[in-house]
Amino acid sequence: MIPFRSAGRAAGVAAACAALLLGASLAGLTSTAAQNGDPIAVFASVETEPMPNEGDAADDAAIWIHPSDPSLSTVLGTDKKGGLAVYDLEGRLLQYFEMGRLNNVDLRYNFLLGGDLIDIAVASNRRSDTLAIFRIDPATRQIADISARGIEAEIDVYGLCMYHSAVSGHTYAFVTGEDGEVQQWDLIDDGGGRVDAVQVRAFAVGSQAEGCVADDEQGYFYLAEEDVAIWRFDAEPDGAVEPVAIDRVGKNGRLEDDIEGLTIYYAAGGGGYLIASSQGSDDYVVYSRGETPAYLGRFSIEASDALDGTSDTDGIDVTNAALGAAFPEGVFVAQDGRNTAPNANQNFKFVSWAEIAAGLALDSNTSWDARAVGAGASAATTR
Repeated sequence: MIPFRSAGRAAGVAAACAALLLGASLAGLTSTAAQNGDPIAVFASVETEPMPNEGDAADDAAIWIHPSDPSLSTVLGTDKKGGLAVYDLEGRLLQYFEMGRLNNVDLRYNFLLGGDLIDIAVASNRRSDTLAIFRIDPATRQIADISARGIEAEIDVYGLCMYHSAVSGHTYAFVTGEDGEVQQWDLIDDGGGRVDAVQVRAFAVGSQAEGCVADDEQGYFYLAEEDVAIWRFDAEPDGAVEPVAIDRVGKNGRLEDDIEGLTIYYAAGGGGYLIASSQGSDDYVVYSRGETPAYLGRFSIEASDALDGTSDTDGIDVTNAALGAAFPEGVFVAQDGRNTAPNANQNFKFVSWAEIAAGLALDSNTSWDARAVGAGASAATTR
């Protein structure tokens, strides 16, 4: 038991097709690879423009789905040396918002502000140990700071993820600290067109934790204690702090430290997957979603003739949404810690979900609608 204390560039069409064909040719080896714990290879079809800052800069990503034209969707990417970048689905930089050492980012739809339902993103700012809150404008695809104040966490801020409660309808931000602290903040309309936050829960794990993700349907909060395990908790602010181990680092698990980014692939009917970045093995581990998550396999993003692969990945994100011709069955986004061929600053790689699903015999289901969560007849359900 752990101790607790209260408290792109776009690749050419031909290259992308070649990568998909190669992935399909490997599908026959899937079951053996999954049983042996060997990763199947997939290939990025898009990479973003490099970060403006050198060194360990890029970290986490969040996919925003455009409300009327999914091909206009964007990817938010943090630069922990300068701010927040916005990319289109071809990896082109649309906006760079200078703010500070933004480390992790997440987003949700249908936040009620001034009587309107808006799209918001929240990022952890390691420079000021605060939460940074942004509004996403569907008309321009630009972000704007709508933080009501400097929302100070009073810990060494590190990771962050968001949660929409199907119980209360509230939207929360979970913030993690470098010493294992976890805080839960209720995001609120300040009455003046900006968003404030109130801390509603605090607990801790025994060592450094960064990556996290919350399941809006099932009411779970998943946390990556980097050198130890993936833990699952109740995501409600009044929930008991009773950890459930999903997988562990080392000989008793399938993960190699650090455990970094976590993300959820949602599918209709409560289906889908929990995905983790196993940084020490340069690959991504997939589990079933539900009461008893099971290991389903792993994949790595390898170099193709057009683009390099990924290594030393921090943050990840995934969506099941059909994003136009480029990603008709959704996309997986991963930070690349060593951007090579040519050598350049860190960036993010985009991989078609169809390729991952084919390689690991996973579902590809575009019917679940992330934008419906919190919009009256919500897609969310309680467990």
